[in-house]
Amino acid sequence: MSETQDTEDEDDIRYFVRIGQTDLDGTKSVERSLSEMNGVGRRTARIIADEANIDRTATFGALEDDEIESIVELVENYATEVPEWLANRRHDFFSGETSHEVGNDLQLARQHDINRMQMIDSYKGIRHQRGQKVRGQRTKSTGRTEGTIGVNVEEIREEQAEEAAEEEDDEGGEL
Repeated sequence: MSETQDTEDEDDIRYFVRIGQTDLDGTKSVERSLSEMNGVGRRTARIIADEANIDRTATFGALEDDEIESIVELVENYATEVPEWLANRRHDFFSGETSHEVGNDLQLARQHDINRMQMIDSYKGIRHQRGQKVRGQRTKSTGRTEGTIGVNVEEIREEQAEEAAEEEDDEGGEL
């Protein structure tokens, strides 16, 4: 009897749940599935699940349609539901409003901000252009993009093996 119940549960699961432009894994828990979305971390996912009165450990694809719709609505209107300091776009440069971007919108907004910094030649914009570290990290010993600075042991071993092979060939030819 439990086997038929398991197959019925598997049939009812939606394997992909779409929120905005992002497909989320329906086989995972609500909290884990939501946290895979850009702009939604574990804390945000927990807040959304609590606001929707849904168990955060429940399988996301097994939820009812109205429960999934409530989660989608909360994700889209997250900035209005939480304090201003918890949103990821506070006091936007152009509009001055506070919003919470998720998915591709967050990536586009971030890229737009970087382009604006590069156009006005701010310090951070110049660092972005050069591909250097932007947030004050040390660069003397880390973040090197060129080849290795230290000793390359593998290259030395290959050269020694080639020299040993040449010596064996030379000794074999003299006899």
